[in-house]
Amino acid sequence: MIRRLIFVSILLLCCSVLRAQKHVISKPVNGTKPKQISPDLFGIFFEDLSYAADGGLYAELVQNRSFEYNPADNANWNPLTAWKYQTDGFGYGTISVESATPVYPNNPHYIMLNVEDEGQKGVGLENSGFDGIPVKAGKSYRFSVFLNVMSAQSLPVSVALVDRKGKELGSSAFAAAGKGWKKYTEQINVNFDNDSAKLVLLVKSKGKVGIDMVSLFPTETFKNRENGMRADLAQVVANLKPKFMRFPGGCLTHGDGVANIYRWKNTIGPVEQRVDQRNIWNYHQSVGLGYFEYFQFCEDIGAKPVPVLAAGVSCQNSGGTWKIGSTGQKGIPMDEMKAYVQDVLDLIEYANGPATSAWGAKRAAAGHPASFNLEYLGIGNEDKITGLFEERFRMIYDAVHKAHPEIKIIGTVGPSPNGEDFDKGWKLADQLAVGIVDEHYYEKPQWFLKNTTRYDAYNRQRSKVYIGEYASWGNKLFNALCEAVYMINLERNGDVVKMASYAPLIARIGHTSWNPNLIYFNGTHVFPTVNYYVQQQFTANAGREYLPGVIKLKGNKAVNDTTAGVSCVRDAATGDIILKIANAGNASLSGTADLTRVGILPDSATLTTITGDIQAENNVSTPEAILPKSSVISLQKNWSFAVPAYSLSVVRINTGGAGQTK
Repeated sequence: MIRRLIFVSILLLCCSVLRAQKHVISKPVNGTKPKQISPDLFGIFFEDLSYAADGGLYAELVQNRSFEYNPADNANWNPLTAWKYQTDGFGYGTISVESATPVYPNNPHYIMLNVEDEGQKGVGLENSGFDGIPVKAGKSYRFSVFLNVMSAQSLPVSVALVDRKGKELGSSAFAAAGKGWKKYTEQINVNFDNDSAKLVLLVKSKGKVGIDMVSLFPTETFKNRENGMRADLAQVVANLKPKFMRFPGGCLTHGDGVANIYRWKNTIGPVEQRVDQRNIWNYHQSVGLGYFEYFQFCEDIGAKPVPVLAAGVSCQNSGGTWKIGSTGQKGIPMDEMKAYVQDVLDLIEYANGPATSAWGAKRAAAGHPASFNLEYLGIGNEDKITGLFEERFRMIYDAVHKAHPEIKIIGTVGPSPNGEDFDKGWKLADQLAVGIVDEHYYEKPQWFLKNTTRYDAYNRQRSKVYIGEYASWGNKLFNALCEAVYMINLERNGDVVKMASYAPLIARIGHTSWNPNLIYFNGTHVFPTVNYYVQQQFTANAGREYLPGVIKLKGNKAVNDTTAGVSCVRDAATGDIILKIANAGNASLSGTADLTRVGILPDSATLTTITGDIQAENNVSTPEAILPKSSVISLQKNWSFAVPAYSLSVVRINTGGAGQTK
């Protein structure tokens, strides 16, 4: 009720203005000139932490499908984690984890099942998925498995989805025969809804068989990709309309020690040939969501790909050394750096090279002969700026810059908005004339309000800035509004701030490695935060041109007031004018907007408002506590407005493409 009353009051305040006659563009207000700002200002950052990939965006429903879990991933894990030996039908036999003759050496472990007596139902394996396997009535699921039948006779095999009590939800059956690994695929049609099903694979006669790469996907993935993304979660990400996506990390990129550095070549090709590895966030990554899928997903959501590669060094916190001063940074041996630099160059060829090139051919073989149009490449992630780092970064930077001057290289300036690594990183960037540097900061909400002028004095002749990771330590409305005020000032400085992305993006409830996140989810539902809806207003209402001086706040409030922010931008594609008014203060704001600069002024515009109780947040209990509300408002040449305390208001004016300035 309170939110409804606030919303009604906004409408009354904003709709009280009179309709005006349409008019044409005039000279800039007070002699101010439009400023070109980055077309890629607001995007997203995906890192595989908090089960963001396996058990998250990646639609695979079987956990530990290739039996590669081990105690190095998690002290309580082993190759049979998430699996159960199934003998419910009074059959018996033996089961073992072996590695003598795998499907592919990169994934050495597999199950050897010896059925001595099949009993009434058969003997086999049961997988519990990620907190259960969610299935829906009327939907189909694509099952696949690699089997190596050691027996002379063929073996009848059944695969079923069952509920916790064993009730069958859907099933299929097939015969397996012949020595040597063969892939079998089946479709399972489900007849009942269930959010915690199990997958049961049974061999129904005496015999011996190797089992590996047990997989189950919904047939309906995002854009119906075969090795694709979870449709509902991917759509929520796509609805942000991000200009770019940074991936796959983050700390994941430079890894927990040199051996754990993320190697992109290990993540492409048939999934059974990829190299599983430990995740720095203390779980496992199947890399089913690999570099091809990342590039494909970026293309599917209209975002430019921004891959990040390690700068030849591991995370300075490797081995948990953040507890003793972050002394864990190690470097790839110098005699191996030439090969590592070539890996970096090969990635560019994989993304952009012709289908006739060595690595472009691998992209084409995966189903994408056209270029992925790679424009940006990150080297390093909030690294400690040491001599070890600098030597290797220079090698990579020089090689990429020489071979591919068209690629915009993004350097790193440490994990904080100031300090020793920040200063050293900027010094190195100046020496090399690095085009863009990556700043990171996770701070209290008040920090964002106190630093709205951070980029005003940045030298426009130095490196541009990518704010690769930032957040205000919370998911309440107040956090989101403080971020909104800050983002408005990023728009104002969009000539030096090239890109910005909130972090982290998504997290599975019950498995969070980091808080806060932009989107939370479980097996069946997705929960966008208030921060998500604020980010969405900026990504969906981005501009290419900043128009200063259009909005004036009353009460001697400056544009860079610590609790308020206003901006006016023009969308280059449509010509639309977008006004943003963010108020993180406890009092309402009023002011005027001189709309003589928008071209032909329509009678009305769309107003979207986010407001409510500052302590409110969207979560499992109250998933829609704060939502954007949209309405149509009247306009006039000198538009008067009033917005409530603790609110973000976005006005989009459709000019029909008129009035664009050059």
